[in-house]
Amino acid sequence: MNKNMMEQQHRSHISSSTKLLNPHVQFNHIVFCFLVLGFGFGLGITFSFFYLKVSSLEYFHLDQLSLSTVLCGTPPPLPPPTSLPSISNQTNSHVKTSSPAAPRRTTPTSSINTFSIQTRDYIKEFFEPPEIMHNMTDEELFWRASMVPKIREFPIKQVPKVAFLFLTRGKVLLAPLWEKFFQGHQGLYSIYVHSDPSFNQTVPQGSVFHNRWIPSKNVRWGDMNMVQAERRLLANALLDISNERFVLLSESCIPLFNFSTVYDYLINSNKSFVESYDLRGPVGRGRYNDRMKPVVNIEQWRKGSQWFVIDRFLAIEVISDQTYFPVFWRYCKNPCYDYCQNPCYGDEHYLPTFVTMKFSERNSNRTLTYVDWSLRGPHPHMFLREDVTEEFLEKLRNSTYCDYNGRETNICYLFARKFSANALDRLLRFALTVMNF
Repeated sequence: MNKNMMEQQHRSHISSSTKLLNPHVQFNHIVFCFLVLGFGFGLGITFSFFYLKVSSLEYFHLDQLSLSTVLCGTPPPLPPPTSLPSISNQTNSHVKTSSPAAPRRTTPTSSINTFSIQTRDYIKEFFEPPEIMHNMTDEELFWRASMVPKIREFPIKQVPKVAFLFLTRGKVLLAPLWEKFFQGHQGLYSIYVHSDPSFNQTVPQGSVFHNRWIPSKNVRWGDMNMVQAERRLLANALLDISNERFVLLSESCIPLFNFSTVYDYLINSNKSFVESYDLRGPVGRGRYNDRMKPVVNIEQWRKGSQWFVIDRFLAIEVISDQTYFPVFWRYCKNPCYDYCQNPCYGDEHYLPTFVTMKFSERNSNRTLTYVDWSLRGPHPHMFLREDVTEEFLEKLRNSTYCDYNGRETNICYLFARKFSANALDRLLRFALTVMNF
């Protein structure tokens, strides 16, 4: 009996000890489970990120390959291989025929390389001359042309060009003479022609005037819409950022010197050439309208030749003018209406007045186009065939003296007008001997 009692006491002791150890065992088990669960969760996240990365990379390569295929087209399949005889072995008396070669697999690498080669060169595109025909309104055109880069240094090598702006009724009458003048100087000039919108004569494809007509509007002699046509020519020429000088010409103008002389004279000049002077009397101050006050006073009123040469800075200012041009447009009228004494011809007054008021320090106050006003009428003298002689042309080239970049020179006129179409053959005859082109 004592033995049984001892066994029961021993069992109760073991049972109590086991009960005391169970909480520790359960706690350790729970911690172990949490560690296993955390390790598995972390391993799962790691494999998930790795799988996503590989899948994204494969998708990127496939996307690039499909885009390259769309842009460049699917390469044509390789031609089936032909069976060529192998070179016979010296020890064998027969010739073995090689088995057809397995078709080569095209890897995506070449397609991706093709895609990268066709990446657009935006800087090069920016410097390329734009298409001359467009559907912009005048307001849109002037806004677009008025944009100016703030950084003066160009990111690529740029050759300055001279823009020749022809304001005509129709075709350029003396085009063959200008063809000889421009010959061999591609890349140094641009040509823009503004004529009556009804003009649709075909210009030969090999001509320098081919496809050089800009979107034009009707122009009436002596009206402010003629000045608007000049601004339209300037704005179209400003779209080509390489144009640095702008020359206004008519269909009856001729060059007096060869292209190299004209180009160097214009590009190296530190002034623009807008004739401007104060003239008292009916054809000067007499054309002023009192309603222009206070924007333009009579003391600021100027007169000058329509035919100008200006630099890019001044050209941008002219097409951006929203202060003086509207006043001229409203009050410089032909025929004259209220508050004016005589008809006002905007092409003789707007630019001389505007440049003198705002940018006189940048102007030489003279024109580079010779015009004969000795007839004292509304139109200058027209030079006919019999007027064109070697002595006459030499006189236009070297008969006067003027200032050029602070020094005296006898080259004061680079162009002249008005020449009739029947004078063309004599002008072509003297082009080589007198004008050197």
